[in-house]
Parts: sequence; C-alpha cells; structure tokens
Amino acid sequence: MATWKPDPTFYPSPGMAAVAPDEKHAFVATFWRGEGEPNKDALAVVSVDPDAADFGEVVGWCEMPNYGDELHHHGWNACSSALCPNNPHPHIERRYLLMMGLRSSRIHFVDVKDDPRSPKIAKIIEPEEYKAKSGYSRPHTAHCGPEGIYITNLGTAEGDEGPGGIALLDHDTFEVKGTWEKDRGPQYLAYDFWWHINHDRLITSEWGTPRQIENGLIVEDLLAGKYGNKLHVFDLVSRKHLQALELGPQYQLALELRPAHDPDQQYGFIGVAVSLEDLSASIWCWRREGKDGDFTIHKVYDIPAEPVAEEDVHRLPDVLKPFKAVPPLVTDVDLSVDDRFLYVSCFGTGRAIQLDVTDPMNPRKVGEIQLGGIMSRASHPAAPDLPLAGAPQMVEVSRDGKRVYWTNSLYGAWDDNFYPDGVGAWMAMAHIDTEQGGMTLDERFFPHGADFRGNRVHQTHLEGGDASSDSYCYS
Repeated sequence: MATWKPDPTFYPSPGMAAVAPDEKHAFVATFWRGEGEPNKDALAVVSVDPDAADFGEVVGWCEMPNYGDELHHHGWNACSSALCPNNPHPHIERRYLLMMGLRSSRIHFVDVKDDPRSPKIAKIIEPEEYKAKSGYSRPHTAHCGPEGIYITNLGTAEGDEGPGGIALLDHDTFEVKGTWEKDRGPQYLAYDFWWHINHDRLITSEWGTPRQIENGLIVEDLLAGKYGNKLHVFDLVSRKHLQALELGPQYQLALELRPAHDPDQQYGFIGVAVSLEDLSASIWCWRREGKDGDFTIHKVYDIPAEPVAEEDVHRLPDVLKPFKAVPPLVTDVDLSVDDRFLYVSCFGTGRAIQLDVTDPMNPRKVGEIQLGGIMSRASHPAAPDLPLAGAPQMVEVSRDGKRVYWTNSLYGAWDDNFYPDGVGAWMAMAHIDTEQGGMTLDERFFPHGADFRGNRVHQTHLEGGDASSDSYCYS
C-alpha cells in the first residue's frame, strides 16, 4: 500500500532508530517437527510490553495453510533502507513479514500492521512459481534493499545441489523479478547475506546445499571440509563477484553475517560454528583496507569446546561421542544498532555471550548467561526445576540495545543431531547494561512448552524493526 509520507518506523540513521519507541510485540516463526499431532507452521505473536497484563504471553497466532513448510528466517518487505538517497522508496511501508518455508520453498506475506495480534496472510508465492522465476529453491534470509526485496537461497530450482544465490522481488507487487547475480564467480554454497549499502558492497556466507542440510548434518561431509568456509564480496550495483575471503578448510559452517550499522564503516562479524582441529567456534571480522581497497578477514575471538568426563560420555548424542566434548556451535550472532555489543549464541554448550566490540579487532567478553545446553540443560529462573533442551540460538536485539531475545531451535533435522530427545520450545529475554555490559534474564518473560502449541521456535523480529532488519544510509 502506497503512503504519502515515509513510514514512521523508517529511520535515516542508526542513532535515530536507537531512540525510537520500544517494541510492543515480537513476531516468532514456529514450525512442527514430528512431535505429537501434526501441526501447521505458524507465526506466533508474543507480548513484549512490560506494562501489559499479558507480558510474556503468546497473544497472536497465524497458521500457514499447508503442512511441512519449516518456517525458519523471515524478513520485512520494507525498512529504513527505503530512505536511502541513491534509490529511495519513501512510498512503501513496513507492513508484511515474509515467512519463508526453508523446506517447501513457499513464501507467505503476512500483514501485521493494522492489528499485530491478528496477523493475516495477504499473499503466497507457491514453490513452483518461485523456483521457475527465481532459478532457486530453499529461501533463507530476506533483506529490504535498494532494488527491492533480496532473498538468499540454498539450492537451485531443479534439485538438491547448488549453486545457491539471491533472488530479487519487487517492492510493490512482490512479484519475483529473477536471479540477482550477473556473475557469481566461484560462489557455490549460500546462506546469509547483507551489505555495506553506501559503498555498494554485498557480502554472502556459506552453509551447505539442500542435500547437506535437509536430513541433518552429514558427518562425512563435515570431516571432509565440504560445508561452507568462505565469504564472498559482490558489487551491489553491477551484481558481479569481486572477491572470495577464505577462512581455511578446518573452519566449517560460516553462518550469520552482521555488518556494522554505521553506514560509513566497512567491517562486520561472522560466526563460524566449528573448527575441525579442536571443535572450537570462532568469531571473525572482515574489513576493507582503506576506503577503496580489498576486504580482508581475521579471526578475532575463539570459544573452546568443553571436555566431557569419561563417565558422562554416554549422555552425549551419537554424533559427539567419538569426540568426548561439547562444541560451542556458534549458530547465530547479532550486533547492537550502536555497533557496541555483539551477541553470540552457542547452541552446543547453551551459553549466550556478550562481547564488547568497540574495538572490532579485539572483542572483550562482558556478559554471559546459560540456558539449556547438550550437557548442562540449565533451567530458566522462572522455572528452576525445568531442565531445558536446546539452547540460546536465534538472537534478536531491540533498537535501543536494552533487551535481547533468544529462541531455542536451530533447524529441525539439526536439532535432532544434537538434542535427539527433542528441544521443545522456549523463548527468553535479558535486560542489558548498555554502559558496562552484562545481561540479566527477565524472570517474568519465559513463554515455553504448550504456549507454542507443539511447534518449535526459530527467528524473532520485533515490531517496528530491530538490530537484524534495517539498513541505514546516514551516520
């Protein structure tokens, strides 16, 4: 729907976004994974208004019409990038969430604007149409940007292999415009992407092909170094591959990308799930050498694996028993809008770590909490007698940086690799000391179990935008 004035949730700069009104609702992707009676995947709406009587409760539910989509990541149809002077779209509004079926390749446009507690499906792109027009399948990450809505995909339209890549959708009609890349160079694996929008540089990362993920982790492929371990730099305007950034064959599963929100800067962070040398995880920082130089990438933070005593090895999932250790498994990271703190989720050990990245090349840990975890099964203070499965996984940060939200599922088949007894469903929130660092779990906020009607929970986005949704063109 066209508007006469820019959407009030669009902000020219990250500084202006950070002083915007607090979020009232969180939108959470939920999916069914073979537990109990079959359910349809759904968008859950959680009240995050601390002054509301239903704070911490699921207050809205929008079912998808089919079974088996496996909702995963989602994204807004429009965001603050619409105000960029080089490609302005001030007439569009932040209204629809693209709920993408990672398994089905079906895309749902869910209207959450007029009544956030009663979302409604406004449009569906069926898998056959999406594959035919985009050339891709298994849509993963969506960002609103200069030419429309960009979506990364793990596979081709034809089968279970690569190359994956980016599809472009029209801002106004949501029609699939086609394949984004004009020259992909050596890029074959795909996963996440984002950009340095004022510098015309787009960065992509690598997970695996649909064959490598849909039935769980393939240990032989992992040990052979066949999962993703590169970043790719593209020219955002010409759509041509410019540079591959190699991490080394021992580093596997180069996942979430978080570029600096300050549009003057050209650096960012990526979490790498595991090293084949010692099962550690790591945080890397990419940066551009000079204003117009090449990009380089450096490992800036290591998180070691945790050894397991011989008498406890039987408690490990089969995939980890030979190693007698729990890998951290960094599966998501998120950068606060002021670029001060990086939040790191360790799906294996159950730790959520807060790093001060004021000096991007020298991160410093300033906070940590533990929930769930393969061995620890740490409980939430709201239910201290309830051992938790799964771990802090998808992480989202409020625009002002004062609240951080986590959900506990990675991806159905991969949950089963590391938590074969299931992960259930839970969501947690912590208050942040934005001056010194530090995180404190909110004991009032713990939707879990039946609150999510038998579904598991994945990515969260916050009403009006958050730290992983918007791009800005002014400092």
